[in-house]
Amino acid sequence: MSTAPAGADDCRTLAGTIAESNVERLARIGVGGVERMQRSKPDPPHQDGWYANFVLGTLLVAYIFSYIDRNILALLVGPIRLDLNISDFEVSLLQGPAFAIFYSTMALPVAHLADTRRRTSIIAWGIAFWSATTACCGVARSFGSLFLLRLGVGLGEAALSPPAASLLSDYFQPRQLPRAMAIFSLGISLGTGMSFLIGGLVVEMVAGMSQVSLPLVGDVRSWQLTFFIIGLPGLLLSVLVYSIREPRRRGGLLDADGELEIIAPNETLRFLMHRWRLYVSFPVATAFLGIFGYGMAAWYPTFLIRTYGLSTGEAGTLFGVVYVIFGPLGTLFGVRLAERLQASGYRDAHVRFILLASCGLWVFGVVGPLMPSVELACVMLVPAVFLKSSYLGSSASAMQLVTPNQLRAQVTALQIFFANIIGMTVGASGIAFLTDFVFADDQAIRYSLSWIAGLTCLFAVLTLMTCLKPYARAVDEAEERAASTELS
Repeated sequence: MSTAPAGADDCRTLAGTIAESNVERLARIGVGGVERMQRSKPDPPHQDGWYANFVLGTLLVAYIFSYIDRNILALLVGPIRLDLNISDFEVSLLQGPAFAIFYSTMALPVAHLADTRRRTSIIAWGIAFWSATTACCGVARSFGSLFLLRLGVGLGEAALSPPAASLLSDYFQPRQLPRAMAIFSLGISLGTGMSFLIGGLVVEMVAGMSQVSLPLVGDVRSWQLTFFIIGLPGLLLSVLVYSIREPRRRGGLLDADGELEIIAPNETLRFLMHRWRLYVSFPVATAFLGIFGYGMAAWYPTFLIRTYGLSTGEAGTLFGVVYVIFGPLGTLFGVRLAERLQASGYRDAHVRFILLASCGLWVFGVVGPLMPSVELACVMLVPAVFLKSSYLGSSASAMQLVTPNQLRAQVTALQIFFANIIGMTVGASGIAFLTDFVFADDQAIRYSLSWIAGLTCLFAVLTLMTCLKPYARAVDEAEERAASTELS
């Protein structure tokens, strides 16, 4: 007779005691035991395929909008620096910390709501709020006002990923979820690429306008008009998202009556800390990769402009085309390869694939910015974008596949917290810090990009190596929960 792993015992104890008093439950979560989770009814059936795909498509569009709105500032570095009289480092504060502070910290309480409340409403209000604040960036007249508005964009976007990940896990069966999450994650590549493609076109379109007079707003400069054009369409999307049906939750921990139990935050923390090697190490690893990814998105167009003399429109189009084409290809390829690894018997398939992609990313991330010509730099950019996008499906679905339903949005928020407090802040500001204060030369941005890529990808690989065994154990736990549902 085989012996269940210790992590599975922990999960059974949590499930078996979840109807007890808070004190008793808190004392026993994470302690090995033999009790099994009792369920009085099976999970509800999944939604019809066409409607689930409609929801996935709508959330993908929302994710694209979110990346367009957060990244558009990267194309406006020049005019914003000129009009507001600020440095690269101050621009990086607008790109990184201003957005990341609320995006990361508010994702945690929003996720707790998403694990207990109507998720589609949370997402819809978030879209409306970030779209409105993006448009309002067009009225900013100082660094301080633009910083506050970027905080608002981050606050609104915090309401998208955690509820969306939880929502998709209830619309798609476990075997379909990695592919669904990969398609949702296409929003990162498509949104990043389109922010530079569309943004570049908009910037070129309004470049000849010194000032434009808008009703109720007054005179604005061309870069301010860009924020209005980019932000306002999201208000219409929020109405569509609000109309999406909320599905029944499945795959959760149930009480004695077979109902989903609301788990208190302190119990959530205890549950996660007993599995810290996975629930801390994995988000930290993705945070290191986030430093590279956010840094590249924030500064690569500026690198092309300064190093090779491209115009804003040319840099935006070039970077955007590479992202729009090779980002989605990388994501779709990545999920297929991760599925093959899983089918070959690798219990840690998703973590293992991210590790392999990170090794390749280290090479192209370091070498790319050092190329002597724009043509060679773009040749190196293609595999970098491909590999950076290839692990997005695995990164998004890995924790959803092994986490109880009531904790999924919160675990996604934890991942966002690490990826953005560390990734977005260090990625944007770290490159600017090296350029301004270490190399003290605007033209040295290429070396800043190369150094950041080398260090972060190396640390990501080392951290992911510690996640392989804990993730395999978590897969065993998840399969035990699924088996107990079928037996009830």
